[in-house]
Amino acid sequence: MFVSTRPAVRRRALAAAGTAAVLALTLAACGSSNDGSSSSMPGMDHGAKPSASVSASASPSMGDMPGMDHMAAGNGLSDNKDGYRLTSTDATLAAGKQAAYRFAVTGPDGKPVTDFAVDQTKRMHFYAIRSDLTGFQHVHPVMAADGTWTADLDTLAPGAWRMFASFTPDSGAGKGTAFVLSRTVSVPGTETKTPLPAAAKTAEADGYTVTVNGEPMAGMAHPLTVTVTKDGKPVTDLQPYLDTYAHLTAFHEGDTAFAHLHPTTKVNGDHGGPELSFNAELPTSGNWRLFLQFQTGGKLHTAALTLKVG
Repeated sequence: MFVSTRPAVRRRALAAAGTAAVLALTLAACGSSNDGSSSSMPGMDHGAKPSASVSASASPSMGDMPGMDHMAAGNGLSDNKDGYRLTSTDATLAAGKQAAYRFAVTGPDGKPVTDFAVDQTKRMHFYAIRSDLTGFQHVHPVMAADGTWTADLDTLAPGAWRMFASFTPDSGAGKGTAFVLSRTVSVPGTETKTPLPAAAKTAEADGYTVTVNGEPMAGMAHPLTVTVTKDGKPVTDLQPYLDTYAHLTAFHEGDTAFAHLHPTTKVNGDHGGPELSFNAELPTSGNWRLFLQFQTGGKLHTAALTLKVG
């Protein structure tokens, strides 16, 4: 018995034609995009050049988020960027006592910068962290008329430290651009390294429990939610600190790369909490040590936990 193969051949021909049409349409759509296919996906516009924070123009919805107008690109591991340089003659600081770290920021013309914009109520944010991600300090230095800043630091343990300066020039070539630059400092003495605590969702600080929810992916913008409780009860009396209810900073295990996780919860009086929202873009995978600072009753609290980023 003879069976005709023409219907089968015809079906295969039609399927092939359909596939070719779909492919042509897809290629045409890609070719008509101004920014490339990845730019239309949230968090994918920084895939080629990971940064520690998201540009306010990365997504239409981000432009309205508090704290999104001044976000520094990069991981802060260099002392210079775009002609701006962090300079200091302090290569070592004494162990076991308070120390004053003096530095300056020079511009593309080589002269000290003295005109800085206010960001989260301060013209300069300064961070000190030891290589094992202990000893975290966040202070606000004082600038002299000649552009020299002095950061008064608490007791430093022996070891290698990295000093970060976060600022935004208010004039010159870099006006309106946020920078994070850093230099290393040695603290002489016998160094005792502390192993990084395992990744965890919660941390304790002064009787408060901080819980972080979210699963950030490296190089992609991702929301994080922080909940603050005390004795099992929601905390609703958080006071404004640096124009927000909580300040969240992160450092990467191994290289101490810097990231500032920006708050998106609007401040409304002295009754913040219990939930706070942050926009996080951590540029690389691995363990990050998070330091959450919040204020109640005029006292500043700092909670630390390790976050695993895939």
